[in-house]
Amino acid sequence: MLAGSAKAYSAILFDHMSMSQEELLVRRIKEGTVLDHVEAGRALRVLTALGIKGEDGNIVTVAMNVLSSKMGKKDIVKIADRFLSQEESDRIALIAPRATVNLIRDYRVVEKRVVHLPKTFVNIFRCPNPTCISNSPEPIVPELQVLRADPPTLKCKYCARLLYPVDVLSNQ
Repeated sequence: MLAGSAKAYSAILFDHMSMSQEELLVRRIKEGTVLDHVEAGRALRVLTALGIKGEDGNIVTVAMNVLSSKMGKKDIVKIADRFLSQEESDRIALIAPRATVNLIRDYRVVEKRVVHLPKTFVNIFRCPNPTCISNSPEPIVPELQVLRADPPTLKCKYCARLLYPVDVLSNQ
């Protein structure tokens, strides 16, 4: 599921820069979505969770390890000409719980939202239990139910294993 190659993305910037330099090096987008306040080093996982492979023609810009006054370092993802729904935004809540989703029209933020844990993650993460039927050759879609938001606690629909973000994310 969360496996992908950095080669698939149209633009990747690995920079250690100040906010004023960031504004000069990472072009603003006219229309689309900006994911801000993504925990440093998690941008590529976010793209994979959203199913973004760089093959649809949209310009995708990824800035990783950008200096941030609030977070120390953060990642930023810009997706031109694509507007994420609330459901799509919530897919990344386990990977980037502090992320903000900014919808941009004519270079202006028209909507700003935070991510929320959904009730279930369907076909986004795999159960780390190697004997779970969702990991067999059977055509079964992995489904993890969210039992508690803080701290995040998940349960596999099929094997009922209790899971925490570290279990799920390290299995991807």
